[in-house]
Amino acid sequence: MNQEASPSLDTSWLRDLPHSRMVFPESLWDRAKYLFWRLYSPLHPKIRNVTTALGIVWHRGRQDFLLGKVSPNLTLKEFITRLVARGYANHFVAWKDEGEVVSLRYVENFKHQYHLRVFADREVRAHYEYTPECHPIAHFMERQLENRRDEFLKMLGDTIVTPSSESFGF
Repeated sequence: MNQEASPSLDTSWLRDLPHSRMVFPESLWDRAKYLFWRLYSPLHPKIRNVTTALGIVWHRGRQDFLLGKVSPNLTLKEFITRLVARGYANHFVAWKDEGEVVSLRYVENFKHQYHLRVFADREVRAHYEYTPECHPIAHFMERQLENRRDEFLKMLGDTIVTPSSESFGF
């Protein structure tokens, strides 16, 4: 059994994950937003960290929509590698939830994304939402945040243990 929940978890391999890419939009207005986000995205983690540290923006805890925990027969690296193989990529334009190891997204189109977070305690949370690039204010305000639990569980299959399972371990 591969358990990786210690605070000293080696996450250096996460630097090699592919970065999430936006889908190139069709409308002229969306293309202007696309260009802005291409320039801004690399700066976002630093700006997010400074604004939350200074109390300008407030974020604590973990977002809703718990899916379950990574199956005990997989390491976090194996689980995340499987997600990347399915088209998920590292998502830097996002909150950093407490205990989060990585934030991944699958961009459906310029407007919507599937967003999944993996935590050091092996918990997995996910939702479907607007992309920050297309609708930054609606995204920030968490408008149109959808559970889509069944879709995520179907995609994850036996790589996740759900809260209803005996071996969930809470």
